[in-house]
Amino acid sequence: MAVVAVLALLGSVYTVREGEAALVLNLGRVARADIGPGLHFKWPLVESKLIFDRRLTVLDSEPERYLTAEKKDISVDFFAIGRIEDLRTFYRATNGDEQTAVLRLAPIIRDSLRNEINARTLSQVVSGDRTQIVGKQLVAINRGAAALGVRIVDLRIKKIDLPTDSDVITNVYSRMRAQRQQVASRLRAEGEEQARQIKANADRDQVVLVADAERDAQKLRGEGDAEAARIYAGAANRDPGFYAFQRSLEAYRAAFRDGSTVIALDKDDPFLQYMRDDR
Repeated sequence: MAVVAVLALLGSVYTVREGEAALVLNLGRVARADIGPGLHFKWPLVESKLIFDRRLTVLDSEPERYLTAEKKDISVDFFAIGRIEDLRTFYRATNGDEQTAVLRLAPIIRDSLRNEINARTLSQVVSGDRTQIVGKQLVAINRGAAALGVRIVDLRIKKIDLPTDSDVITNVYSRMRAQRQQVASRLRAEGEEQARQIKANADRDQVVLVADAERDAQKLRGEGDAEAARIYAGAANRDPGFYAFQRSLEAYRAAFRDGSTVIALDKDDPFLQYMRDDR
């Protein structure tokens, strides 16, 4: 009897750890649920207990393909963070099988994300705030998850890819290439316009500089000629005979410069006066 009593006592005592919750079945029916941490008792033989982890759990999923607002195909990899909220509902909906809960939650999350992504363009999905994409859908997701006794506290998008078997990547690259070519053409046109402007300014500056230099040269040349004329005039007024003699020598030098010039003149020609007379 003592052994039977000990076995009955051991069969009626169970422990729930921190972060766990227990559910007691009486002949297969839920008798008590959401039993918290501690030492608890149940009727041996007729009652059994099920213990579940109520801590946050990561619910991973395979990448899912969606269409954006402009019918572009993308692949979205996401995961959810949730926990069991209502043990009684969870057991009745899934028979206590966590994998069944994950399989039933996946389409709820996928459909909610689909509604949000279908309403956005590819650019908004890829470069937008991802928390806004999932944040709007948490309420709708939890309405569906409540039927499973589960609550989703967060939903995160890990990665957004363009499927390699679609023409989206080609179209994106083509659009990027066209945009870069457009920018290059615009910069090239601006560069050519600046080059023409710089050349026109340089040509104008050249004309102005040459004109100014020619003007200054003519001015200096005129001043030099005037100074030379003044000096000649002063020399001529001081000694007219010497000035006439010098001019005649210059005329002789110019006339006979090549050494083979022949000039036929009358002996009394004034051009020869300084050759006839040394005074």
